[in-house]
Amino acid sequence: MSDIKPYKIDVPQEKLDLLRKKLELATFPDELEDSSWDLGTPLSEIQRLTKHWKDSFDWRATEAKLNEIPHFMTSIDVDGFGSFNTHFVHVKCQVPGVKAIPFLFLHGWPGNFLESLKLLPLLTEGKDGPYFDVVAPSLVDFGFTDGAKKIGFNSSKHAELYHKLMLKLGYDEYVTQGGDWGSKISKFLAIQYGPKHCKAVHLNFMWWSQPPKLLSNPLLWLQYNLQPHSDLDKTRLKRREWFYAEGVGYNLLQQTKPQTVGYGLQDSPVGLLAWVYEKLHDWSDRYKWTDDEILTWVSIYAFSTAGPTAAGRIYYMDRHRPAEEQARVFDPVPSNVPVGFSVFPLDLVVWPLAWGRTEGRIVFEKLHPSGGHFAAHERPEWLAGDLKEMFGKGGGAYGVVGGRNGYAGGARL
Repeated sequence: MSDIKPYKIDVPQEKLDLLRKKLELATFPDELEDSSWDLGTPLSEIQRLTKHWKDSFDWRATEAKLNEIPHFMTSIDVDGFGSFNTHFVHVKCQVPGVKAIPFLFLHGWPGNFLESLKLLPLLTEGKDGPYFDVVAPSLVDFGFTDGAKKIGFNSSKHAELYHKLMLKLGYDEYVTQGGDWGSKISKFLAIQYGPKHCKAVHLNFMWWSQPPKLLSNPLLWLQYNLQPHSDLDKTRLKRREWFYAEGVGYNLLQQTKPQTVGYGLQDSPVGLLAWVYEKLHDWSDRYKWTDDEILTWVSIYAFSTAGPTAAGRIYYMDRHRPAEEQARVFDPVPSNVPVGFSVFPLDLVVWPLAWGRTEGRIVFEKLHPSGGHFAAHERPEWLAGDLKEMFGKGGGAYGVVGGRNGYAGGARL
């Protein structure tokens, strides 16, 4: 425990000065008269945000606010890759005398640890349990965690690191939740470390979900093929079709040539802003992002330890992983690890319930009437409610950690 240290976000002033100079020197492309979000981030949006970032956005005030949350740093070894200085938020249950469930929250791209912040009070305090001890790391290559230095750091390696982090914190048993890359890493945690350590997973994104197959899911296949799609299923499938037709370009680029796009993201804060803000806008469900929210989110990338180029490499590493490991992504979670999922209709790759039911022993499922890709940030009350229902008394994953009364473990920091 000696090398788990409190951490304070403190971006060097020279980085702030350089950012300002680059914003002052920014040049902008032109734009078609009838342009819209369909072509990418509109010029007027980027010009307004660039001006605000340069002239009035107060990073030091934002930094001070973020530092009110308990941040920590520790070193974790990953086989074949050496040690990583790993940043994480760790908020323990605030209700005296209550046994809390160790809860690992995993973000994705273009997210970061900020996605966990609205969940923290909802899961660690309040009138109604169950309650959780929340651990929310910055993934390797993201935020204030070190970047990988060698090719091959894919989602199974991520799972190894965060599993070791939970053990180091004293949580021999834990549950995990993820959207975007966090969902894939959560699945690998279940495959690699369940059910001894990873006791249950909750997902709000499963891009790999597929229709039931006759041989592997005969009853579900029969039910799915005899019943017509509901209107909601049709809407979800349309969203999926839109994403693969109009929204997947970034994914293909980062799967194949992340270094090339990385030069622009690293050198141009305006380019980084346009790249990330487009996703915040397109992937959420009418969420009213404030300018300060957008710039805080983008600043975490601009000031990250490994730089914004590194964060896109996870796409390449997972596409180019060994074939036998790639196949595991499409296998169901082992039946001894219960799975829950929540569907938000304007996520990217949204699936009918029958597809989600092929993912393992499903103990919880919830369809929400609205919400997009950033569920923990857009609809934190709903996501927290789902978790409390899944892990609470009468829920499908009640008592999976530490018996029926919850869990009392975890080292005090």
